[in-house]
Amino acid sequence: MDDRRGRATGMADGPLLAQLHFGREDAERDVTDGLLLRGGFLPNAAYRGALSGRKMLIIGRKGSGKSAICMQLKADGAGHYAGTELIPPDETAGEEIRRFELQGLPGDSAKALIWRYLFAVYAARHLVAHAKDAHGYRPDSVKALARFLKQNGESADGRFGDRLAQAARGLQTSLSLEAFGFKAGLDLAQSPLSEGAQATRQLDVVEQGVAQAFADLGCGDLDAGGLDGGEEHGPLLLMVDQLELVWSAETDSNSMVIGLLLAAKHAASLYGRAVSVLLFLRADIYDSLHFGEGDKFRGDELRIAWTEQALRDLALARARASAGAELTPEILWGDLFPAEVEGEETATYLFRRCLPRPRDAIQFLNLCQETASLINGRDRITEADVVQAGRQFSDWKLKDLALEYLVAHPFLKHLFPLFQNTGYVVTRTVLGTRFEAAAESLHRLFPAYADALTVHGVVDVLYAVGFLGVRRGNDVVFAGGDDLPAQFHETEFHLHPCFRAALGATSAIDLRHFEIDAAVGRVVQGGNQGGFNDGGFTSAPTRDHRLVQELRRSCHSILAQTSRAVSLAQGARDEITQQINRVLGEVNVLPSGAGSTYDLADHVLLTARYFDTLAAQLLAGGMDDSTGAGDVVRRVQEEARRLRRQAAGSYGSSGSSAGP
Repeated sequence: MDDRRGRATGMADGPLLAQLHFGREDAERDVTDGLLLRGGFLPNAAYRGALSGRKMLIIGRKGSGKSAICMQLKADGAGHYAGTELIPPDETAGEEIRRFELQGLPGDSAKALIWRYLFAVYAARHLVAHAKDAHGYRPDSVKALARFLKQNGESADGRFGDRLAQAARGLQTSLSLEAFGFKAGLDLAQSPLSEGAQATRQLDVVEQGVAQAFADLGCGDLDAGGLDGGEEHGPLLLMVDQLELVWSAETDSNSMVIGLLLAAKHAASLYGRAVSVLLFLRADIYDSLHFGEGDKFRGDELRIAWTEQALRDLALARARASAGAELTPEILWGDLFPAEVEGEETATYLFRRCLPRPRDAIQFLNLCQETASLINGRDRITEADVVQAGRQFSDWKLKDLALEYLVAHPFLKHLFPLFQNTGYVVTRTVLGTRFEAAAESLHRLFPAYADALTVHGVVDVLYAVGFLGVRRGNDVVFAGGDDLPAQFHETEFHLHPCFRAALGATSAIDLRHFEIDAAVGRVVQGGNQGGFNDGGFTSAPTRDHRLVQELRRSCHSILAQTSRAVSLAQGARDEITQQINRVLGEVNVLPSGAGSTYDLADHVLLTARYFDTLAAQLLAGGMDDSTGAGDVVRRVQEEARRLRRQAAGSYGSSGSSAGP
């Protein structure tokens, strides 16, 4: 341990904690800083599927690591690909594609043509350089591509948006196809064609020219070395990433994405093994698409999913990349970080409180390091540092969630107050009551979304974005992978731990604490004139003895019923148990001399009133039979009635005058 502590707190070049860094939140800066390519990348199923060429669609939430895979593939390209090209849609390019229309073609098909043209141009530019560099000469088909690029202004780099605008004009009017033996496109048709048909015919000529060049060079043909007998090599990799920068929840934006999918499928069929197209799409964008050929892409999909273990592995890989390969899990999670936080193993504590994606994990880990090292000046992270960082991280993530879905769900941040300063377990009934009070305001602010702003619609949205989980059996399931959306019959939802601190919802249910101040105020210091003292009863059982015993019996009865409520959420059971134990704790420390200086009957009545309040709070929070709390509530109400009868009896009553 001493050796480990020494390695954790000091090295020749300074404290280890000061060197510890988990990287940048965005892959582009991570590459620039070098951490991503210095061992900070964790190969996963999505990376392996993309590298093998078996998957064309990498789908994941924002921050799930799509761009990291893209950057890593680009860096690994020399060993696997003949070339790699990243097509970066910018706002200008996105606007051109969204506005692109052709008479005679539906929007999806028209936008597919412009994507197909882009793929063909990138492939043509690659072939012109590749033929000479890798094969040693240019066949006539490649020379024709070089002339085509020059005649259409595609040979120079230029701004992507400007080039795309030029391409759109060419498809809408006429491309220069003289390089392929056509004069200004006039030879393509014997009779007048629609704008869409003319563009399709022109594009077919360009694509056939590219395909012929690949064939002449033998690129992608594993059984031939091309006309020059050159060595086999990998395909050209074309990647499209960060499409969300130019997407909006409008029909033309969806057509832009559908057109991209159709174009990628077409390119894979036309160019075969010579070209590999890889699309990185945000899950919410992809899942919002509805088109007839959507089922044809199922085999091309691969969704990024992160488990707690995968995030642990990523954290260790990035810690080693920054602080040294000799860093072990024991040093990371036992010395640099505390072994436990609030009774929970630290790594589990951290990764349960962030959405399951690398960006969130990296931010939380770095925030813990900065809180300890920079703010509090420590050489190791303490439990207090993690808790302090967790509060700030929760605030960040609540704001980030609203921004992440601002385009698709602009009303999202206006739903958060429905969960503020309350328990993190909420039933459909209670949510319906809260929503009803806010519905008019929400509909007025967002009239275009009025149909979606219903109780079920709100549940659907909050579950889909990861804000709420749904209780299924003894588990709470949060959106991810192939999990079903929230069903109509499901009634219990849990706020994700990531957002609880920001919303002040850190307890399962919002229960008032038992307060004894009013009764304690009547305690008068004096001799022991009653029948018991701090050490126990000294004579035969008295009125006070009986009342104390009844209080204890009531508490234990409720605790026993709560422990048997196996269908009640664990957090709710824990919260009820905690509050009843507070009541029991007060009973166990009743002051001495209670026989004459402390009115135990008042204490019993105070406890009964608290039990009534507790039952009312549970019911108001939706804790009824549907959540497994019904028997607990009834037991609390029953014990409240019983205690009132006991207190009334202590005044000489028959016990029935206290009411039900």
